[in-house]
Amino acid sequence: MFFLIQPEVREADVFTRMPERWRKPGVQTDWARANRGGLPTDSFLEGPVWDPAGYLFVTDIPHGRIFRISTNGEWELVAQYDGEPNGMKRYDDAHLLITDYRNGLMLLEIERGVVKPFLERRNSERFRGVNDLTFDSRGNLYFTDQGQSGLHDPSGRVYRLAPDGRLDMLLGNCPSPNGLVLSPDEKVLFVGMTRGNCVWRVPLQADGSVSKVGQFFTSYGPSGPDGLTVDCEGRILVANPGLGRVWVLNHRAEPVEVLINSAGTSLTNLCFGGDDMKTLYMTESVSGSVLKARMKVAGPLPHRAKT
Repeated sequence: MFFLIQPEVREADVFTRMPERWRKPGVQTDWARANRGGLPTDSFLEGPVWDPAGYLFVTDIPHGRIFRISTNGEWELVAQYDGEPNGMKRYDDAHLLITDYRNGLMLLEIERGVVKPFLERRNSERFRGVNDLTFDSRGNLYFTDQGQSGLHDPSGRVYRLAPDGRLDMLLGNCPSPNGLVLSPDEKVLFVGMTRGNCVWRVPLQADGSVSKVGQFFTSYGPSGPDGLTVDCEGRILVANPGLGRVWVLNHRAEPVEVLINSAGTSLTNLCFGGDDMKTLYMTESVSGSVLKARMKVAGPLPHRAKT
């Protein structure tokens, strides 16, 4: 791929790996049969969330687990339940909101490890398989409903759930909608389309509608953009599992920095954290690793629900 500017290339460090006592070798799951061709999957990490108290939360999709990791890399099981948790965000000081591929939106009470339904259906219809989520400053929740959609069946969806309970479908023609993030001014929503190998740019109008949706960035390889985040300068960071790297994109969608890793080839999601919000944490799913890299530009403090 030819770039007008030459990106800086750096290797991310391994922060921690899932301890052997938590791995489940030889355990077959429906999720792994459908999404990993039946390959043995002792864990599959996703959904990193930074807690200002000094912890990183991650999900383990096929085994229905939520872990809390300390800054020195120690793992603690917070919850295990009958589900397939993928993306997560802080709902408030005591809860995490989870996009669960099997069950819809779920709410985790952190200290008790209790997981309860938050939003399971839309108009009595089950979701196809929700994937990731993000809040805006007004408490609106944006989330993707990916299911098994792709170029063969571009029917994935993107929803917005208002604080008053109103649920709007913003997009219904998506080839595998995955990670999503808002621009700092909240006028544009960016959505990773994994099977389309691209990131869509979704302008948000004053009346809440969308208009002139376009393709912002095009990647390549066996699996396209997954998790997204943004820094304080408005640069979009894209986890690209098929390439095992992170693209840091400027406002023209030019990669100005590329983070690569030696832990594996399935870098799925990412978030900013640390005391100064300049540490980027990344899930390397197949190897059960969490990577980190120090960034020059901090990430913004994430928004939460309005409760």
